Amino acid sequence: MGAARPRVDLHTHSTASDGTDTPAELMVRAGEAGLDVVALTDHDTTAGWGSAAAALPQGLTLVPGLEISCVSTLGGRSVSLHLLAYLVNPDHPPLAAELAALRESRLGRGEEMVRRLRAAGHPVTWSRVEELAAGGSVGRPHVARALMDAGLVPSVEAAFRDEWIGHGGRYWVPKVDLDPVHAVRLVAEAGGVSVFAHPLASARGPVVGEEVIEAMAEAGLGGIEVDHPEHAPEARRRAAQIAVSLGLLATGSSDYHGTSKPQGLGAETTDPGVYAALVDRGTGSAPVRG
Repeated sequence: MGAARPRVDLHTHSTASDGTDTPAELMVRAGEAGLDVVALTDHDTTAGWGSAAAALPQGLTLVPGLEISCVSTLGGRSVSLHLLAYLVNPDHPPLAAELAALRESRLGRGEEMVRRLRAAGHPVTWSRVEELAAGGSVGRPHVARALMDAGLVPSVEAAFRDEWIGHGGRYWVPKVDLDPVHAVRLVAEAGGVSVFAHPLASARGPVVGEEVIEAMAEAGLGGIEVDHPEHAPEARRRAAQIAVSLGLLATGSSDYHGTSKPQGLGAETTDPGVYAALVDRGTGSAPVRG
């Protein structure tokens, strides 16, 4: 029998953004889950990289990454999307400045959502949201969990509906996001490799047309996430076809968030050959092996 096929999960979140495991806990759990490679891809921040690297169990490789908040307005439609960025130089000045602005916008957005909720008489406090964020980048999931704690909703998913903080909902507040083509170029300039996260996860809301993916590919997009827990079989087939037609890497990932989402680590994985090709293209930072 040959050697076991390496298990590679390229999309996970910690308490540095909206996950429930600390970066160190996440690395331990990734090892326990039998992963060989795990990427830490918190929203708009690289703050968890150091503690994750320091906690790596023997044999586990950490891919430094992040997930950048974007919005496309191509064709007159405003559609939110996320761009995974791997192996960037976190000190690249233009990228660092844009990420700082995104985090500041997230903070102000969270504060305004809480203000609106309190003005309507709902017992949600900013101090509780900050406590839930645990020093990480504040996001809507932290407000959603505060709503749960207050007994106003039964789940994070329920908080993301129109009557609460869902997109365009009663207490929803927009935030600053990057144009995806600009974001792809920033990642490339910082020595990284970009992958379009869950591009056809329509249950989250509107998805962009293929013309947006084509524009991103022309700007240097490296891949698209094909196998994702929120991609139905037809979405996976279509995403795979797009990857082939545009010459993009096709990745697979769990999008693990800890206890706030049902999927476990390694729920979806990336082909080891695709992972090797991604690493070959990254020059801004390097994988760290435990």
